[in-house]
Amino acid sequence: MASHRIERTTEDIKRELTAIFRELKDPRVTAVFLSVVRVEVTNDLSYCTVRVSAMEGLDRAKEAVKGLRSASGYIRRELGHRLKLRHVPELIFEATDSIEYSANISRILHSLDIAEDGEEADD
Repeated sequence: MASHRIERTTEDIKRELTAIFRELKDPRVTAVFLSVVRVEVTNDLSYCTVRVSAMEGLDRAKEAVKGLRSASGYIRRELGHRLKLRHVPELIFEATDSIEYSANISRILHSLDIAEDGEEADD
């Protein structure tokens, strides 16, 4: 039963963090197309690891994480107001390159010369 509560809380945190990130004024965060890739919450809701990725690459994501860490107090307070949690978890931000990695795979797949289902390759 508790795992359903943790999963629901994790999804709520992810949704609200996305909205809060759009409201931030820090240029390190607003100048980057930032996406929340994964949110992991401990069972006692004391820590929340937030993995973010940027379309521009890992270096830009790391720069955005610096901005998020400096605004973590504001983000945590807003999260507490929006979700009405008794204890708001401490936020730990980490940068990943998952968006850049997926875009690269997509480019590779599109560059392959694959015939459509109804067409035969003339060779």
